[in-house]
Amino acid sequence: MAGPIRLYLDEDTISRALIRALRARGVDILTAQEAELIGVPDGEQLAYATAERRTIFTFNTRDFAVLHTEYLSQQREHAGIIVSDQLQVGLIVRRLLKLLDAKSDEDMQNWLEFLSNWR
Repeated sequence: MAGPIRLYLDEDTISRALIRALRARGVDILTAQEAELIGVPDGEQLAYATAERRTIFTFNTRDFAVLHTEYLSQQREHAGIIVSDQLQVGLIVRRLLKLLDAKSDEDMQNWLEFLSNWR
């Protein structure tokens, strides 16, 4: 059964303002800092997020697009990847809320989503 998207923020996206804004709006997030995974390679970050059934949110588009392609070519599954340019916190929050309102955790399975599509 589909449920809400639960986010995992990698260390690139950790911002107190972003975390506060998302949590104030009821978004379920876990940060790399809270998971004690600062400095861990991207592949391990994605594996952790997947094990926790969380969609990873990152500004590291290039590396995570490569990881997404590798996962698909190896028939491995992940819990979703959302990539974004580094923007003002308010803009990120508005776009994320639109995406989270429109998609479920099931929709994000093995999916790479560009936050720029949610204007």
